[in-house]
Amino acid sequence: MRTDAFALRHLGPRESDLNHMFKTVGVETLDQLIFETIPDDIRLKNELNLDEPMTEYEYLAHIQELGKKNKVFKSYIGLGYHPAIVPAVIQRNIFENPGWYTAYTPYQAEIAQGRLEAILNFQTTVIELTGMEIANASLLDEGTAAAEAMALLFDVRTRDQKKNNVKKFFVSEEILPQTLSVLQTRSTPLNIELVVGNHETFDFSTEFFGAILQYPGKYGQVYDYAGFIAKAAESEIKVAVAADILSLAKLTSPGEMGAAVVVGTTQRFGIPMGYGGPHAGYFATKEEYKRSMPGRIIGVSIDTNGNRALRMALGTREQHIKREKATSNICTAQVLLAVMAGMYAVFHGPKGLQYIADKVHASAVTTADALNKLGVYQTNSAFFDTILVKADAAKVKAIAEKHEVNFFYPDAETISISFNETTSINDINQIIAIFAEATGKDAFTISQLGNDTMVPENLVRKSTFLQYDVFNNHHSESQLMRYIKKLERKDLSLNHSMISLGSCTMKLNAAAEMLPLSMANWNSIHPFAPIEQAEGYQIMLKKLEQQLNVVTGFQGTTLQPNSGAQGEYAGLMAIRAYHLSRGDNHRNVCLIPASAHGTNPASAAMAGMEIIVTKTMENGNIDVEDLRAKAILHKDNLSALMVTYPSTHGVFESAIIEITNIIHENGGLVYMDGANMNAQVGLTNPATIGADVCHLNLHKTFAIPHGGGGPGVGPICVNEKLVPFLPTNPVIPTGGSQAITAISSAPYGSALVCLISYGYITMLGAEGVTNATKYAILNANYMKARLDEHYPVLYSGEMGRAAHEMILDCRAFEEKGIKVTDIAKRLMDYGFHAPTVSFPVAGTLMIEPTESEDLAELDRFCDAMISIRKEIEASTKEDANNILRNAPHTLAMVTANDWVFPYTREQAAYALDYIAENKFWPTVRRIDEAYGDRNLVCSCAPIEAYM
Repeated sequence: MRTDAFALRHLGPRESDLNHMFKTVGVETLDQLIFETIPDDIRLKNELNLDEPMTEYEYLAHIQELGKKNKVFKSYIGLGYHPAIVPAVIQRNIFENPGWYTAYTPYQAEIAQGRLEAILNFQTTVIELTGMEIANASLLDEGTAAAEAMALLFDVRTRDQKKNNVKKFFVSEEILPQTLSVLQTRSTPLNIELVVGNHETFDFSTEFFGAILQYPGKYGQVYDYAGFIAKAAESEIKVAVAADILSLAKLTSPGEMGAAVVVGTTQRFGIPMGYGGPHAGYFATKEEYKRSMPGRIIGVSIDTNGNRALRMALGTREQHIKREKATSNICTAQVLLAVMAGMYAVFHGPKGLQYIADKVHASAVTTADALNKLGVYQTNSAFFDTILVKADAAKVKAIAEKHEVNFFYPDAETISISFNETTSINDINQIIAIFAEATGKDAFTISQLGNDTMVPENLVRKSTFLQYDVFNNHHSESQLMRYIKKLERKDLSLNHSMISLGSCTMKLNAAAEMLPLSMANWNSIHPFAPIEQAEGYQIMLKKLEQQLNVVTGFQGTTLQPNSGAQGEYAGLMAIRAYHLSRGDNHRNVCLIPASAHGTNPASAAMAGMEIIVTKTMENGNIDVEDLRAKAILHKDNLSALMVTYPSTHGVFESAIIEITNIIHENGGLVYMDGANMNAQVGLTNPATIGADVCHLNLHKTFAIPHGGGGPGVGPICVNEKLVPFLPTNPVIPTGGSQAITAISSAPYGSALVCLISYGYITMLGAEGVTNATKYAILNANYMKARLDEHYPVLYSGEMGRAAHEMILDCRAFEEKGIKVTDIAKRLMDYGFHAPTVSFPVAGTLMIEPTESEDLAELDRFCDAMISIRKEIEASTKEDANNILRNAPHTLAMVTANDWVFPYTREQAAYALDYIAENKFWPTVRRIDEAYGDRNLVCSCAPIEAYM
C-alpha cells in the first residue's frame, strides 16, 4: 500500500473490495464495466497528458514555494476590494471546518437548520444596513449583483413602459469599472441600452426605465442621492444603488433615500481578498419585487408541531424553474462566504461595526489632512474611506512600490487611496513618507487619528441597525465559538455521512487541497494588483487552465465565470460573439432537449436566444430524429445546441456524435453542459464527442466544496474557433483577441478556490483522475445492482449500465400513500441526506455516490434504502400516521412522555444497528412549506412576526 499516494486517500473502494463489487455488478474487471458503460467510439485512445502526481507532502511544499512568488503589498487600491481581518474564531470554526464547507444547498431544511440560521443572519445584516425590506441569501459578486438589479428593474417596468419598449438604463460614471463591464455584457443580448453619464446632469427622460448609482463613488466621493431618486420616481424610473456595506454603518442607507434595489459585496466583512474571490455579493430590494428577485431567500416557517423552522422560501426564486421565461439563471449563491460575513456582523455587533467604520473613516481623514500639509491636495468634498489626491502618479507609483505599497492611479496626475480595517498609524505614516519623498519635502509622523469628519451632517446615519439579540450576545470568542458549534450540530455534512446527490457530485474535499486557502501569500492579494506581484497566481492559474484543456481536449479556458450558471452564460456568449464575428447576426436559435437542467434555457434566454425544445424518448435519450428535423427547420438561424453528457438521466447516449454532427452540418455550435463531467475525465471528453465549448463545475468534478450552496466555479473550455472570444476585464486584461466584456467582477473569478482544483489534478495525475472516473462509475453500478430488485431504475445504457448516477422511480409508491419526499425525510432518521428529489423526473430520486465513498458507506446507504422499502410495503394509503409520513423523528419526539404512534420509538430512531453508533438527530420536524410562503419573513424578526 503506497501510503504517500494521494489517490489512495481520495478513492473510497479498497483493492480488497473490488472482487466483491465486480461480482455484485456482474463483471470480471473494471475495464469490462467501463466498456459496457461508455460507447467505444468516444473512448480516448491515449492517457491524459498530465504531469506525474505529487504526494500531499510534495504538493504542500510546492504550493508554499509557488506562494512565495506572490508579493503581498499593502493594498489601498479599493474598487470594491479591501484587506479585511478574518476573525480567527471564524477562520478556524467555519472557513477551515468541513462541518461548514462540505454541506450541500439546504434543500432538505430539517437537517440544515444551522446553516439556514447563519444565512438568515446574513440576510438580516444586509436588510438592516441597506434599509431595504427583503434580501436574498447572497449573489456571486458586486458586478453580477448589479446586472441582476438591472434585469429586475427591466422585468418590473410599468405596463406603459413595456408597451412603449422603454429600454434605456442610466449608469452613473461613478460605477466601478468591472461592474460597468458586466452590465455591458448582460445588457447587450437583452437589447437594454446603457447610457453612461454624470448623475448630476441626468435629464430624467421617460425613455429610461432604471438607473444605477455607486455609493460612495468609485474614487470615494460621497453623494446625497435622495434628490436624484425622488426626481427619477416622478418619471417612473426606478433606481438601484451599489453600496459599500461597511460605509452603511456610518452613512444614511440607500433605503432611506428611496432606492428600489441595493447591491454590493460583503467581502470586507471578514473575507480574504483571495485575488478576486470567492466573496458573497448581496442583493436587497422592496417586498413588492420579491417575485422578480434572483437567487434564494431563506424564510421563517413552522414545523409539524408549530415550532419555528427555517427553509428556502418561494420556490420560484430559483428562477431556472421558469426555464426560458427566467430573468436570471442564478442557481448557486456564495453561502460559505455569506455565513462568514453574517458571523462577522454577529461577532462585532452594531457597536463593533460602527467602531470599525469610524476607524476607517478617521484613517482616511487623518491621512488627507497630513497630505494637505505636504501640498498634496485631496479633491473629494465628502468621503468615507477613499481619498483622491493630485500628484505625479508615475513618481508616486515608483516610490510606493519600492516600499511595497499599492495605490490606484486613475490618470497621470491622480491617485486614489482606499483605507480599510487593517490600516494602522504606522501604515498612515508610511503613506506620508512616500508622498514626502515624491514631493521632496520633509516627512513627519502622526501619533493618533484625528476626530474630524468628511461626511456631511445630512448623510450621517441616524437610524439604528442590528438590534436583535443574536447581534448583541456573541462578542467574546467563547460565546461565538459555542454559537457556531450549536449551529453546526444541526447540519448534516460530508463529515457525517455520504451525500449521494445526483447531478451534484458531493465528493471528498481533501484537507491537503484546502490548506493553502489559509496561506497569506494566496489569500491576501488584491485582484487588481499589478500582475507582476501575482506571479505565483499567474503560474498556478495558467497551469490549471492547461490541465483543464487536457481534460476536455480543448484549446482555451477562462476561469472567470464564478458559478456553473455563469459558465453556461459565458459559453453561450462566446458562441454568440463567434457568429457575430462572421456576420451571422441572425443566428439566435438554441436547441435544448426537454430533459435539460433548467439553468440551460434560463441562460439561453439571458443570452438573447430563441429557445426550441427538442423531444426526449421514453428511454430518456434525445430523440435524434426530432432534433434533426428542428435543426434543419432552423438551419438558417441555428446558433447552438445545449446538451448534457452523459445525459441528465445518467446515461452515455451512443448517438452523441451523430447529434453533434447534425448541429454542425446546419451551421450551429455545440455547448456541452459539464454537470456530469465526473463520468468523463480520462475516458472521453467534450472535444471527442464533437462539442465546441463546455463549462466545468469545479465545485463538483474538481473537488471545490459546495459550502452549503456555494462557492461554485464554472470555467469554460473552448476549441480554437472560440478562443478569441473568451472574456476580458477592464482593469486587468484577460481573454482572447476579440474578447467579450466581463462575465464577473474579478479577472480570474474566484481565483483563491481554484487552488483546490489545481491541487486535486496535481496530486491525482493522469492515472488518478481517470481512476476517479472509473470508481465513480463502479460505485454507481454497485448501488444500482444492490437496489435494482427493490426500486425500479428508470434509465440505463444499451448494456444495462448506469453512468456515474442513476434514477430510482418512486412514483408507484403513491398507491401506498408514500411520496418521494417521504422517503427523503425518512432517510434523515437513518443518518443520510436524501439524493436529488424529483429531478430530472418528478417522483424520483437521483443517486450519485462519487468515487470517494468506500464500500462500507455504500452498503450502509443501500441497507437504509432497502429498509425503507420494507417500511413502504407495510404502509397503506389510509393510514397517515405511519413511520414514513411522520419522518423525520426528532430527539424531542422520541423522548417525549407521550408516544402516539403505531410503531416503536426504536423503529423510529434506530431502525438499523449502525445508526446507534453515530446517530444524527434532525432538530425540527417536517417543515410546512406553504405556511412559510404565505407568511414570508426573511430576517431575524421577533417571534410575534410569524406566530
